[in-house]
Amino acid sequence: MEAWLLFLLMLSPLLPGGEGWRLPLGSDPALEAPAQFAMEIYNRGRDPGAAAVPQSVRGRSLKMAHGMLYSLEVTLQEPPCGPPTACKDSQSSGTLLCRFEVLDQRWAKETLLKQDCGQPGAPSLPGSSSHQPPITPSQGDSVQLITLFKDFLTTYNKSYANATETQRRLGIFARNLELAQKMQELDQGSAEYGVTKFSDLTEEEFRTFYLNPLLSSLPGPALRPAPPPKGPAPAAWDWRDHGAVTEVKNQGTCGSCWAFSVTGNVEGQWFLRRGTLLALSEQELVDCDTLDQACGGGLPSNAYMAIERLGGLETEKDYSYEGRKERCSFSPDKARVYINSSVDLSRDEAELAAWLAENGPISIALNAFAMQFYRRGVSHPFRPLCSSWFIDHAVLLVGYGNRSGIPFWAIKNSWGPEWGEQGYYYLYRGARACGVNAMASSAVVD
Repeated sequence: MEAWLLFLLMLSPLLPGGEGWRLPLGSDPALEAPAQFAMEIYNRGRDPGAAAVPQSVRGRSLKMAHGMLYSLEVTLQEPPCGPPTACKDSQSSGTLLCRFEVLDQRWAKETLLKQDCGQPGAPSLPGSSSHQPPITPSQGDSVQLITLFKDFLTTYNKSYANATETQRRLGIFARNLELAQKMQELDQGSAEYGVTKFSDLTEEEFRTFYLNPLLSSLPGPALRPAPPPKGPAPAAWDWRDHGAVTEVKNQGTCGSCWAFSVTGNVEGQWFLRRGTLLALSEQELVDCDTLDQACGGGLPSNAYMAIERLGGLETEKDYSYEGRKERCSFSPDKARVYINSSVDLSRDEAELAAWLAENGPISIALNAFAMQFYRRGVSHPFRPLCSSWFIDHAVLLVGYGNRSGIPFWAIKNSWGPEWGEQGYYYLYRGARACGVNAMASSAVVD
């Protein structure tokens, strides 16, 4: 049990309605602490004798990147309101059905995301149950789900070993649809979340195959600070419009995002200094960078050092991407580009924008919480869910601008052009969203 939940249970006799508080019979014991927290918030400010009492608790939990999200249905019994000040709402006495969403994070204070109360009989939460049954195609109320799942299998050419695995993936798909819906409700931008090619993966699978935990766990070598930009940033800029960005690539099921981020940066730097845009080899870094861990993750700062040590980068055509670590076959005679050094960039987003417009695309790393189910639009995740403390994906910053008054960063990803907006992610600019400013760097080509 999370520490804050245990602490809350210890304090329960001190909370309004807390003395003698017990989960109603038949309820899932795992829901007791979040339900009690929701009731404490609901009853806050009331006289002790006016506290509402839960009659039933139903719901479910969703495991998220750094905590749990609880969706609860609680049937409450409101005591009769004697003096008008005894209850918050003198018309609220009787039986109410309340829907709560409680976010429990391991590293921050708990949060009540939603409180919606009304008369019993209102539609219930999708799938809310003390014991969630497995979802099967024979369930009459799952026709829409099955249709979405079949469309998903066709769109992304998915297939599974047997019926048992297909059924398991359907259950994961259903839970992921719910999580995408929660993300949609909490997003503060214009993003659309929903079905993507990752919708049949658990969070653990997604993080293992496509993300890079080393970005948060290893500091890496310190880089010298970059000279500040010479002037303020233009209102908007996009290096795709100026020929400095290659086509979107695909890292596959290999945690090599660090290599794609760095090669993208070097491609842009070489173009700006030499006038030629070359698609460079990520596989060379996966195979030959002994400072990093290939598909197990790596750091851009290490990759710059590896390029200098090796003597340059081959092109993707000469050293093609395999998506797995193989024997290093780098040939110095085939190296087409080199770098002289690398620099660390400012964490100030205005300075980052100005530096980008003057000097080219930037290697960055961010928290990829919102990216598994991102489809389009400007993503602005609820801040506690996308903290800069948990950087786990390296990408390439290629531009910035505004959409309908929403400032954004344009970010080239490495999950293929069928993901996001033709392979790009648009993230809110100006609020350090998802740690976008936390690990910006660039190679230097003299």
